[in-house]
Amino acid sequence: MSNESSLQLRSLIKKSGELELSLQRIPTPEPAADEIVVRVEATPINPSDLGLLLGPADLATAKFAGTKESPVVTAKVPEAALSGLTARLDESMPVGNEGAGVVVKAGSSPQAQALVGKTVAGVGGAMYSQFRVLKARDVMPLPAGITAAEGASWFVNPMTALAMTVTMRKEGHKALVHTAAASNLGQMLNKICLKDGIDLVNIVRSEEQAKLLRGIGAKYVCDSSSPNFLQDLTKALATTGATIAFDAIGGGKLASQILSCMEAAANLNATSYSRYGSSVHKQVYIYGRLDTGPTELGRDFGMAWGVGGFLLTPFLQQKLKLEEVQALRQRVVNELKTTFASHYTRVISLQEALQADVMAAYSKRATGEKYLINPNKA
Repeated sequence: MSNESSLQLRSLIKKSGELELSLQRIPTPEPAADEIVVRVEATPINPSDLGLLLGPADLATAKFAGTKESPVVTAKVPEAALSGLTARLDESMPVGNEGAGVVVKAGSSPQAQALVGKTVAGVGGAMYSQFRVLKARDVMPLPAGITAAEGASWFVNPMTALAMTVTMRKEGHKALVHTAAASNLGQMLNKICLKDGIDLVNIVRSEEQAKLLRGIGAKYVCDSSSPNFLQDLTKALATTGATIAFDAIGGGKLASQILSCMEAAANLNATSYSRYGSSVHKQVYIYGRLDTGPTELGRDFGMAWGVGGFLLTPFLQQKLKLEEVQALRQRVVNELKTTFASHYTRVISLQEALQADVMAAYSKRATGEKYLINPNKA
């Protein structure tokens, strides 16, 4: 395979302030002793992938050129955003956090050789490629009957959802809140919480999303578009005792509203007044940027509170033991057809990923709409 090449989707932001997306031929190296070559058959477009793929580019300025087989997309990047991108300027970068496919070649180690011909799921970047060389230890063999498409989203959403419940327990909370809760990740989190007996307060942005979640068993659903949202949220928080939230929105006032309602819920049974607010610690972790504007915090929730960022990989590396991570990974594989099943709006090729109508659809980051790339789709 050393003489073969792999078509790969690349993202380049130039110092001149232009995003360029293109397909490039990349040599596929011979695997080292502990490596395998995976023919990638399924890799999802996650919000985290869009952050690298598109950056802060203004897609309203996008221009589409090249050929059908080798499209090129360019778009302007606001000058104000360039200062935060210094480390990636003028560097062509591969995209794709996770995916799955068939092992077509392996290095000499027994661990690598044992994977030849098997369908595996992997993580490690550059998955928007026809072939990907990975360490044998970094992939997860999929059980018989699980397709590459079913296993492609095995890591980012499932492990993030599980990490939320682990964080809840480790930090001493007994129930949790999740925003943008009708997403693929949100539906997984609902199934986890129902199975594990955890009370979950779901915040959605429409009655349609609320019905979707109730349809899969969600008990506490609050619609932020409702005029009664804050009252409904306070009631759900008082009932569940949830004092930790994971927010996919990021910008705007939602994080502040959650803290305020947590404070109101904590004060419902207060027996005395404190000018410092309740002593109950309230925590919001922001893990997404569906709203890229500033996070606006009021100060009507006392002094016992925290707002921070949450990122999966550092959490797994710094907060959990290796055996704990392995147990979470195994649970995902065991429940890929149930708890951690992903649903896709459309399967596209690498070339289709750079078509105007397709880009317009997946860049919306619409809740419940997820695109899957098959790099080897004809």
